[in-house]
Amino acid sequence: MLSILKIKNLALVDDLSWELGGGLICVTGQTGAGKSMIVGALKLILGERANHDLIRTGESTCSVEAVFELDSNLDQINALLTNAGLESCEGNSLVVKRTFGGGANKQFVNCSPCTLALLKSLGSLLVDLHGPHEHQSLLSQDRQLAMLDAYAGAMPERRAYRDLYTRWSREKEELDQFRNQRLASDQEIELLRYQVDEISAADLNPEEVEELERRYRQTQNSSRLVENANQAVDLLHAASASLSNAQRCLHELERFDSKIGESLSGFESARLEIEELESTLSEYSEELEIDPLEVARIEDRIDQIETLKRKYGQSIEDVLAYERQARQRLNSVDGREAELLRLTASVEKSAVELVECGSVLSKKRLPAAKSLAKEIAGHLDDLGFNRSIFDIEITPLLSLGPRGSESIDFLFGPNPGEPLKPLRVIASSGEMSRVMLAVKAALADQDRIPLMVFDEIDANVGGEVAVSVGRKMAFLGAHHQVIAITHMPQVAALAHHHFVVSKEVENDTTNSRLESVTDRERIAELARMLGGSSPETLALAERMLADGPKKRK
Repeated sequence: MLSILKIKNLALVDDLSWELGGGLICVTGQTGAGKSMIVGALKLILGERANHDLIRTGESTCSVEAVFELDSNLDQINALLTNAGLESCEGNSLVVKRTFGGGANKQFVNCSPCTLALLKSLGSLLVDLHGPHEHQSLLSQDRQLAMLDAYAGAMPERRAYRDLYTRWSREKEELDQFRNQRLASDQEIELLRYQVDEISAADLNPEEVEELERRYRQTQNSSRLVENANQAVDLLHAASASLSNAQRCLHELERFDSKIGESLSGFESARLEIEELESTLSEYSEELEIDPLEVARIEDRIDQIETLKRKYGQSIEDVLAYERQARQRLNSVDGREAELLRLTASVEKSAVELVECGSVLSKKRLPAAKSLAKEIAGHLDDLGFNRSIFDIEITPLLSLGPRGSESIDFLFGPNPGEPLKPLRVIASSGEMSRVMLAVKAALADQDRIPLMVFDEIDANVGGEVAVSVGRKMAFLGAHHQVIAITHMPQVAALAHHHFVVSKEVENDTTNSRLESVTDRERIAELARMLGGSSPETLALAERMLADGPKKRK
């Protein structure tokens, strides 16, 4: 519950520290006294964006601080804090603080800075706030379904179904995306296979290319090469013959002059080198006699290689690298059939589990809907709808939805003879406030939110209906801490604790004050709400208070 609320420099409040008790807490006061400051402060604690116009005139900053003593939902709060990277509560106390103004907006949980998003998440677990025009959540079919599941004790099944639905949706989306990618890649697969086959069939080898290019140059200049080679062979042959004749002449000279023999060794070496060169050129000339078929083969091979280089790279190495990449891509894509089977099987398995989980959830919802409708109808009867009809309509869905296999609608017929219609199309503001109160009363045992705030939801009721509204709030006060801001004495008389908001003017400055009233002060406040301070009115107020519940700690 909310144990302490501190407000500083908010609207007409200069400095307020409010200590609350349990049960039903009523806040009353004349119009304009500042009762709305409590709701405004709580909204700031719940993460609503700060309006700097709320800062008290003459001040630069405003702060609101709330201390909650947690019980049933302590584990949820601690889990939320842990997920946000904050320390869990020490003991069972949670402290939330907001400050704004002076160019800075800050918020803290247990003295640690946090985000507004975290405050909103915490707020949904701490406070349930209702005003005369803040009952839209009751009109939402999703919210109605959540209420039914809470009443049915089906929240574990609801969470299990939600998790399964999330998994199934994710897997189904992944399968759809894979199928779309597969359709789009059929042409790519065909092209990859053609490219890999084309390069692979060429059986490229960088060393072969060098030899081919050399042979190709030979074929292009073969006639000229053969002519020059043959002419060189003839000249070398003639030179070799001349040297042989010269060598014989020298041998004859050596017979008559031995000195000549000293020069013959170099002469012999030159002759042998010329003969060897002649032989080499003769072999080279024979190689140049290329077969026309061989020439055609070389040209075809060169054309094939140049075509591949134009398609896949500037060099043979580039072409081979392209083949490796294309083959890897093809191997990856070729595994799509196995992946398709895996994804399909996973989706089908999750769908079966989802149907089974949805069936379990439905079996809890169907009987609970009848029981909840009956209980709400009983509370509505207490609140003045003596001849109204309330029902919960369950409609099976054509396909599984994110919250189960059915949707629901709260149906209400406030007037005899009129057909039941959904709440969202028939209920007035005054009716909705009482319907919401009836629903809350029916769900009192299941609702784990510790604090309920009712901001003048009794504005459009009076007389005995106002008494019934007060009794219903007191009933809720037995299960929750309830703050009711009200103008109705019938409601205030039933409160466990009664506070009055008033305005004081000091030194030309207006301040709002919040004070607890008991005994004669409370009787006087009830009399004021009844319209006067005559003995008769005071006596009536005293009788109303005597019929109310005893003070609750």
